Amino acid sequence: FITRDGWAESKVALPVLQLSPFDLDNDERFDAVVSFDGKAGVQFVVERRDERASLFKAVVAKIKARQKKGVSVLVACWSNGARERLVSLLKDAGLEAIEKVENWQAAKGLAKGVTGFAVLGLEQGFEAAGALIVAEQDILGDRLVRRRRTPKNDVEVLKEASSLAIGDLIVHQEHGIGRFDGLKTITALAAPHDCLELVYHGGDKLYLPVENIELLSRYGSEGSAAELDRLGGTGWQARKAKIKKKLLDIAEKLIAIAAKRALRKAPVLEVTNDQWDGFCARFPFEETEDQLTTIETVRDDLASGRPMDRLVCGDVGFGKTEVALRASFIAAMNGVQVAVVAPTTLLARQHFQNFSARFEGLPIKIGHASRLVSPKELAAVKEGIKSGDVDIVIGTHALLGKSITFRDLGLLIIDEEQHFGVQHKERLKELKDNVHVMTLSATPIPRTLQMSLTGVRDLSLITTPPVDRLAVRTYVSPFDPVIIRNALLRERFRGGQSFFVCPRISDLDEAQALLREHVPELRVVRAHGQMPVGELEDVMNAFYDRKYDCLLSTTIIESGLDIPTANTLVIYRADKFGLSQLYQLRGRVGRSKTRAYAYFTTPVNKQLTPAAEKRLKVLASLDTLGAGFTLAAHDLDMRGAGNLVGEEQSGHIREIGFELYQSMLEEAIAELKDGVDAASVDWTPNIQIGTSVLIPEGYVNDLQLRLSLYRRASTLSTRDEIDEFKAELHDRFGPIPEEVGHLLEIMHIKALCRQAGVASIEAGPKGAQIGFHQDKFANPEGLIDYASLHPASFKLQADQKLIYRAKWDEAEARLHGVVGLVETLNKIAQKGACAELTS
Repeated sequence: FITRDGWAESKVALPVLQLSPFDLDNDERFDAVVSFDGKAGVQFVVERRDERASLFKAVVAKIKARQKKGVSVLVACWSNGARERLVSLLKDAGLEAIEKVENWQAAKGLAKGVTGFAVLGLEQGFEAAGALIVAEQDILGDRLVRRRRTPKNDVEVLKEASSLAIGDLIVHQEHGIGRFDGLKTITALAAPHDCLELVYHGGDKLYLPVENIELLSRYGSEGSAAELDRLGGTGWQARKAKIKKKLLDIAEKLIAIAAKRALRKAPVLEVTNDQWDGFCARFPFEETEDQLTTIETVRDDLASGRPMDRLVCGDVGFGKTEVALRASFIAAMNGVQVAVVAPTTLLARQHFQNFSARFEGLPIKIGHASRLVSPKELAAVKEGIKSGDVDIVIGTHALLGKSITFRDLGLLIIDEEQHFGVQHKERLKELKDNVHVMTLSATPIPRTLQMSLTGVRDLSLITTPPVDRLAVRTYVSPFDPVIIRNALLRERFRGGQSFFVCPRISDLDEAQALLREHVPELRVVRAHGQMPVGELEDVMNAFYDRKYDCLLSTTIIESGLDIPTANTLVIYRADKFGLSQLYQLRGRVGRSKTRAYAYFTTPVNKQLTPAAEKRLKVLASLDTLGAGFTLAAHDLDMRGAGNLVGEEQSGHIREIGFELYQSMLEEAIAELKDGVDAASVDWTPNIQIGTSVLIPEGYVNDLQLRLSLYRRASTLSTRDEIDEFKAELHDRFGPIPEEVGHLLEIMHIKALCRQAGVASIEAGPKGAQIGFHQDKFANPEGLIDYASLHPASFKLQADQKLIYRAKWDEAEARLHGVVGLVETLNKIAQKGACAELTS
């Protein structure tokens, strides 16, 4: 190590090698100039001589100028999707000769004047002798680069929310309500097979093979008093048929609501790619996969010409605000007004600061309307809203008041929807007849979630955590001054801050006395919603500026506040809070790369109510990132959906269980919309091959985890999905045992059977017997022709069963033989496949 002066002196006598810059030629005249800043590193720097100049046109001009001089040009992109986007943008900007290549070696062989586009992991471009490499980041701005993760689909997330535990009531689609009694390994044909043991009325038992686990759903959290059904009885089927009829009536009303919405017109809101990419480049992080999907969906909604009504459900700190910012940009650039409604003054102020920073330099005026704004400023904002001078207004419930008149409201964004009451929502209905509406929530209320799941409202999930985010460590215990003292002091010693939250303002004095007695070293400040505006703002600013170690407050901090230095949370009397409240409060910590801790304390020597105990247990179990939607699903499960379309459905849910009710409602809607009978689509093949099918306890010893893996395996359909799942198992638990390999092959056979219309396969050492779904086959003539060409192997019986003769003494041979057999039937089922096979 040497000093700066020492370095300057030592290099005087040495030759200095400088990377060739993207030099500026004096004879090149463009509206914008792309140059290279040698001091900052190898990177594009844009000097806009004209604010309206297009960055992409400048890049194209630079590429063309280099190519005229005989320089080969390669554009390096992060992914195939990014390459497609960049090709489209630069084509629009005038770049004509474009070719996609695999690497730089392939780019060397490009014809003169052709620009190569490759997927390469380069953060910045460079220029070497006869070659110019331009990186995606050089054009679109810096991003935090990380590996993409495949998002889970909505159904998978919801099913994971409803994992089974021993003793839970379950609903089997064919046999009704029973009790789950655990996993049992049954040996058939000398092969062990994992089955779910289900107990029914009178102690009767049903063993369900794990590959058919999708036939089960949980009855619901409040179902301990439900009566078990009788195996083989008619009561369940009669009940199910009666409820299906009622659900068709509800579905009609839901479709009518959706159809009415589809007929309404709303302004078409679109921006050019230049404007869009310029605004997106201001986001200093890389978007997660879920974020990108949601943003594109919202963009499509705004351009559709029909009013958007979308629920964006994303965990605290997962990037919902960025979705709102981009939607607001599109609306504001189209000249319509945007209203962002937040439940608290502190959250409204934070949004105002974020929006102001992101829209800086753009011709868009942003207003702030809340209790923290002076009466004079508020009056000016109201006037600006009325005249149209204010493009985006951010505020609390005050924005929904009768005194606010919008000149041309085009987009309404409701943050933390669960905090708004019935009156506020009725007022919103008046506002939003032809207005685009976006609702943001980490934990939507049950009715909102139910309406989204049934398709009355559109739903987008953001479940991928930002890079380097760590889950919050959560502890539930009676209040112990020693533990709390250690937690608060540890946070202070590592340079952080803490929250100490009470349920009521009247509890603050008691809590402050406890802190003064047990942790006198802490600098504590108080905050609650009834404080004078100026005082509350001073307190929060002082806490932001780290003048205090601990903020003692009520739930005023619950919604959306982002203080990265605060990473320890203590909840006093956690039994007094609701489930989503506790989850939102926990989301106030752990918003940076630092590990955060949350302590939910309960009264000492006091019995908790069953409901409070259940809430705290659920919260302690949901300690992973992205659990907000899971929690909302639990809440929906525990509380029911309430009044969905004017009538109570809790009676129906009690009769068949929440998950099956939800599934049947979706089927009823699909049946009315598409005319497709669910019974013809929703069925499960029965496969008996006599091979071992299980995940051994020695391989995955946790029962809950094994059940979760079985449930995930049951959703796999393609060979690629199965291979990915196999790779994940190998990565997590080690080499794949033979039994697990058999399980995954059975899942592949199941998927093929559904495609071919095969309802059952019973395979043994001498061949297999095959039954078709509803005794029908897609191409019966082709099947008869094929069987007649192979009389030694195939025989069609009078009972519509197909007999296939083969010598399969070994289980492994049976497994591979059945795969080949079903693949053949699949080809025959497709039109014209018979000629191809016979030839």
